[in-house]
Amino acid sequence: MNVILNRKWSASIAIFAFLTMLFGCGSEQSPVVDSATTDVAASNADNQQTAPQDTEVRQENNRANDMFARFFEESVARSPMYQTYLGRKNDNDKWDNLSEEYERETLEMHKRQLAELHTLKLDQLHASEALSYELMRQDLENSIADFRWRMHNYPVEQMRGTHSAVPALLINQHRVQDLADAKAYINRVKTVDKFFAQMREGIDERAAAGILPPKFVFAHVIRDSLNIIKGAPFEDNAEDNALLSDFKSKVKTLVDTEVVSQQKGDDLIASLEKALQTEFKAAYEGLVDHLRSLEKTATTDDGVWKWPDGEAFYSVALQRMTTTDMTAEDIHQLGLSEVARIHQEMTAIKDQVEFEGDLKAFMQFMRDDSRFYYPDTEEGKQRYLSEATELINHLKPRLDELFITKPKAELIVKAVEPFREQSAGKAFYQRPSEDGSRPGIYYANLYDMKSMPIYQMEALAYHEGIPGHHMQLAIAQELKDVPKFRKHGGYTAYTEGWGLYSEYVPKEIGLYSDPYSDFGRLAMELWRACRLVVDTGVHAKKWTREQGIDYYVSNTPNSVWDATKMVERHIVMPGQATAYKVGMLKILELRENARTRLGERFDIRAYHDEVLKFGAVPLNVLQRIIDEWIEKQLRT
Repeated sequence: MNVILNRKWSASIAIFAFLTMLFGCGSEQSPVVDSATTDVAASNADNQQTAPQDTEVRQENNRANDMFARFFEESVARSPMYQTYLGRKNDNDKWDNLSEEYERETLEMHKRQLAELHTLKLDQLHASEALSYELMRQDLENSIADFRWRMHNYPVEQMRGTHSAVPALLINQHRVQDLADAKAYINRVKTVDKFFAQMREGIDERAAAGILPPKFVFAHVIRDSLNIIKGAPFEDNAEDNALLSDFKSKVKTLVDTEVVSQQKGDDLIASLEKALQTEFKAAYEGLVDHLRSLEKTATTDDGVWKWPDGEAFYSVALQRMTTTDMTAEDIHQLGLSEVARIHQEMTAIKDQVEFEGDLKAFMQFMRDDSRFYYPDTEEGKQRYLSEATELINHLKPRLDELFITKPKAELIVKAVEPFREQSAGKAFYQRPSEDGSRPGIYYANLYDMKSMPIYQMEALAYHEGIPGHHMQLAIAQELKDVPKFRKHGGYTAYTEGWGLYSEYVPKEIGLYSDPYSDFGRLAMELWRACRLVVDTGVHAKKWTREQGIDYYVSNTPNSVWDATKMVERHIVMPGQATAYKVGMLKILELRENARTRLGERFDIRAYHDEVLKFGAVPLNVLQRIIDEWIEKQLRT
């Protein structure tokens, strides 16, 4: 359960920035703001009150905001896929550029932008602009520093690989509202082979540098790639392929609304079928052949310790993900202590429902008893989606108890598409389009209904929907007078910390009335605590894939399938899963500190507004924001 976003603009992993947003299980390379760094925003916090509002100050703040906007647009302009994700159509007939030349051009762009940023007169910036300066500076500095790590990733892997990004973008993001949009869709299908040729070059460069996915990844990617070219028009007498079905539906809308004639619609569909049968099919078959050849040299070593400078890379990855200076050992030990604490709370629920046996036996009961699962049928899946929607709708009227600001964007619940459900994560959220034409989407993966227990449904809906990711991300996009790079950016620890915190908050207003659902909430928190242990275990302590799976199965009520997918996620997304628990604990710590210091003046609604109203920020910046808010409350 991860949100779709990324602050990392580095060209070396530009495609992964988009994949992160597309699939929700992305490895955000978010900037870490060192607590030792001069706190520009803090030192300027009073300027808004004391600096004279003369022409020079106004001009400098306007120059800063113009710079923030221009830098964001320069980066967006270099990614046709991200443009489509935002709902823009500037280059909606193209794919991203994955070449080495493009990477180096973007590096030089970031150096130029950083040099220009340094020309701002910091003593004249208002608090909001000073915060934006601080965040953008760190973005650019880290992107430049992380160019070193541009090959430390896997272009194709089971969670968010480029092979799955292609159909996912066309189906979910590429809007077809006129003839030009339809032709752009067809052109994208036609040019997938060129896009994949660049990707294969990147794979080979990494393989030559000793960065090759472990063996299990190849089976997943090959299977998913072959699934993408199944059905009509690839096979006779078969149901329409997902892309063909999607395009037909979009063209039908054009015909029905008389945007194009029936004949033109038929011609468009015929053109797409030809492109699918030729360039598109050849691209995927070429990729599969290439991967099968590389698979022969892959090993079963899983952690990034096997990469060149893998230990140093993992240390940076943890800093980027958690926006803290915690070491792998710090995170590992935190995980072990949190697992022990949550086990105690679970034992209390076991005793409450009068289960005879120890906690491990109770977990086995929760894992195996059929009452906790809907059948693996279309009816069972539809029931899950309907009830998840009902849970969200049931909470909506109570949002005033927790929030002052609510998002305007709508939220829908949707099943993960069949072509990627076997490899995709358990659940994820996709934020609304920039213009509000596309709602926020909570995706539930219903491939294996035994991995979607009813008792976890409530917590999952709160995390991905309301008050979780939809509240945080939709509100961020709707903020006024905030630069777009902050509206659309993110820090995993902040965003996923908020998602996990959002699972807990409804309990405080009387939800989770069923003890089994409350156990489900704890089971999901336990899952994130185990992530701290296993991620660091795999990448810093050289645990095997099997050791990681065994740890999950031995310590949680989740299935072996769940455990396997999670460990495989750790392997291809090093460090990412550690951010959830670190972020949640910080948000809770800040809240309880505010409650203690403010006493009767503490208002949880105001606290939540303060957490959300700046958009995503690093955890130490969030701490500074809340500390300043507390001081302001004490003065009033």
